[in-house]
Amino acid sequence: MNIEEGAKIYLDKNRVQSRYSYIFTKRILDIFFSLLGLIVLATLFLIISIWIKLYDNGPVFYVQERVGLNGKKFKIYKFRSMYVNADLLLEKLKQKNEVQGPMFKIKYDPRVTSVGKFIRRTSIDELPQLVNVLKGDMSLVGPRPPLPSEVAQYSKYDLQRLWVIPGCTGLWQATERNNVGFDEMVNLDLEYIEKSNIFFDAKIVLMTIFVMINPNSAY
Repeated sequence: MNIEEGAKIYLDKNRVQSRYSYIFTKRILDIFFSLLGLIVLATLFLIISIWIKLYDNGPVFYVQERVGLNGKKFKIYKFRSMYVNADLLLEKLKQKNEVQGPMFKIKYDPRVTSVGKFIRRTSIDELPQLVNVLKGDMSLVGPRPPLPSEVAQYSKYDLQRLWVIPGCTGLWQATERNNVGFDEMVNLDLEYIEKSNIFFDAKIVLMTIFVMINPNSAY
């Protein structure tokens, strides 16, 4: 049984990870739709790749280590939206962080390229994660996969986010996104985990498509 204490949600890990029918069905749908998406979006992938390459002749893709199910680390794929030396500039920008907690976000990030501003706002930069879904590192729907440096600062409560496979989109991404802080994001993720089913997943995917067409507060 899930225990609510104030605004916080405490989940039963065994219950979350023993929903075998849901987990199996979700995996089959992830494989089908990620493969379909990669085929259908192949032309868009080519256009975005050329645009990024022509902008500064840097790498098209950005590969970064993230933390997934039960703390397992994996490489995430994204279209590069920042300048090549972006990671080196992070330390200088940390004091400008606009999000409380173990997550870094600033609205006007000087590391983001002109191309990057567009693909971030429309979430196109996330599309290569369909490869991660196909590989099984990620699901179409789930909590945002955190950085190892973020997880190092997690409380026991926050670690509940890692009890399911992370997703390309989720309740946080499709609703509040950057309108809320880290704690609110965690609560939205745990609310998703608590309520998750195939129909809820489908609803979040549809909400995400709408957000891509009519961008919310993504940056």
